[in-house]
Amino acid sequence: MEITKLDIEGLVIIEPRVFHDDRGYFFESFSQREFNEKVAPTVFVQDNESKSVRGVVRGLHFQCPPHAQAKLVRCVVGCVIDIALDIRKGSPTYGKYAAVELSADNHRQFFIPEGFAHGFAVVSDTAVFQYKCNNYYAPTSEGGVDINDLELGIELPIDFSQRIFSEKDLRHPKFKDFVSPFNFSTTSRQ
Repeated sequence: MEITKLDIEGLVIIEPRVFHDDRGYFFESFSQREFNEKVAPTVFVQDNESKSVRGVVRGLHFQCPPHAQAKLVRCVVGCVIDIALDIRKGSPTYGKYAAVELSADNHRQFFIPEGFAHGFAVVSDTAVFQYKCNNYYAPTSEGGVDINDLELGIELPIDFSQRIFSEKDLRHPKFKDFVSPFNFSTTSRQ
């Protein structure tokens, strides 16, 4: 696997080695040993999957401590623009985001450690999105930030009038009104 560390500490793009032949392709999508050595020592305990149509925007979501989640995400059908926003107080990149194209064609995975809000926008007709999480989902620990907050400057390749949101995602606070439960000095040591 090829590892690319992004400018925001902790964010990593993983590209598997894909073997193609006339039958199709094969690749190892996850190895705990290799992930621990090359990315971060992390034990994943829950896998999730969602299916969405073009224009769906999910996020920006996170789980508050002690139920915070690191995620390893990928798109297995279609294409999404995946977003990770640094919400670690004291981080030199607090309030900055990374956007990564994840698709069934590029096979990329994106590792998002604890201390980030996460979301994505579907740019294909449909998308099937998979998440590996290092902690179990806890509904009482949900948090979010408004992905449409102009001050964040998140660029999505979908006209605003064509974006599809859940009611819950439309109620997330603007970044300036948001109080982060994460501290860079503790989450950066993961």
